[in-house]
Amino acid sequence: MKKNASACLLIIGVLLFSGFPSYASPPSYAKWGQLAVKTAKEKYPRANIVDYLHIGREDKPNSSIEKFKLWVDDQGKEFGLLIQIEFDPKNDQVIRVNTQRTSN
Repeated sequence: MKKNASACLLIIGVLLFSGFPSYASPPSYAKWGQLAVKTAKEKYPRANIVDYLHIGREDKPNSSIEKFKLWVDDQGKEFGLLIQIEFDPKNDQVIRVNTQRTSN
């Protein structure tokens, strides 16, 4: 009986401490981030995207805006690129995409 109890405790311990694989789902802004990168590449076709930051989301009464800052290297010239994607959250229809180049 003691052997069975010890074996059960050992199995439970192994299961508890080994963990179970968990798979994180992509963030809600992932598809908008892909659009931001695509927009940057269309505007600066020879540039490399060096870094990417999701600034946040702004919810308005009839739309939402996802905001991103990309760091771009365009043939040795580095600059920031702010991209705002406004869309209808009911159907994910893009309303407008704004870009603004920054020095930092």
